[in-house]
Amino acid sequence: MSEPEEQQDDPAQGGQQSRPQGEPARDGQESTPAAAVAEAEEAIPELVIISGMSGAGRSTAAKCLEDLGWFVVDNLPPALIPTMVDLGARSQGNVARIAVVVDVRGRQFFDNLRESLADLATRSVKLRVIFLEASEDALVRRFESVRRPHPLQGSGRIVDGIAAERDLLRELRGDADLVIDTSSLNVHELRAKLDAQFAGDGEPELRATVMSFGYKYGLPVDADLVVDCRFLPNPHWVPELRPFTGLNDEVAQYVFNQPGAKEFLDRYAELLHIIAAGYRREGKRYVTIAVGCTGGKHRSVAMSERLAARLAADGVETVTVHRDMGRE
Repeated sequence: MSEPEEQQDDPAQGGQQSRPQGEPARDGQESTPAAAVAEAEEAIPELVIISGMSGAGRSTAAKCLEDLGWFVVDNLPPALIPTMVDLGARSQGNVARIAVVVDVRGRQFFDNLRESLADLATRSVKLRVIFLEASEDALVRRFESVRRPHPLQGSGRIVDGIAAERDLLRELRGDADLVIDTSSLNVHELRAKLDAQFAGDGEPELRATVMSFGYKYGLPVDADLVVDCRFLPNPHWVPELRPFTGLNDEVAQYVFNQPGAKEFLDRYAELLHIIAAGYRREGKRYVTIAVGCTGGKHRSVAMSERLAARLAADGVETVTVHRDMGRE
């Protein structure tokens, strides 16, 4: 294809003369193509993909981000996500943050998601993926309460649709930056979690959630790392400590006076320092560290508090959650 002819003076445009190719722009003249490209790159909006299991809270997450000022698009075919980003880039900063809800309602369109994400990666788009998870029991209860079928169950049962959806979303869940298990969360608690991640003015390098839990209540499904504190003596069997929790000084002192407790804390904090540095290099922004004991009341709570303090001292923005404290 031949190059276009050089633009001539146009009286209809005020007699503006064309500028020789490569000459720097003067005041009042248009910028060079290279400068225009740079400006377009600077205007590329921040993008969040909201996905996960049907019934796990995607709509709540979308409303939360919308309340925080994000431009939210629900059920957008994945092939159109790059187009949405381009439109945001041409909005002159009016659409600086876009959140897109992507789920299996898109049916055959969902297959284009990985291709679209790969395309965005080549364009230096600041992308994060939120995956909302929930247990099978919790999802079944939610679908039964609203008396609606699962989008993938067809002529089968709700559990069949849930199993098919888990299989379809397995790779996306593995690639997610943030996985949130909503099985035991109400709407307000889910919004609080998202507010903590997205409401801040500055974007920290790494955010960590340190969660204590009880093994007898099951492993947290959204944990990236799991720590087992059951090698330490259980304060539950000390009558004067049983009513208290790991937040009380008496229990914490008992736990950390046991052989190996302080050494374990020191060594694991060193390991977390190495892991956090690696997460930063790989662009992982969120990590959930689950610290468990039998009931999630004494040892895991005390250890979680100390680990969170070590992470905070290492420059990691840290939130501490005690999942099972108070369930006994």
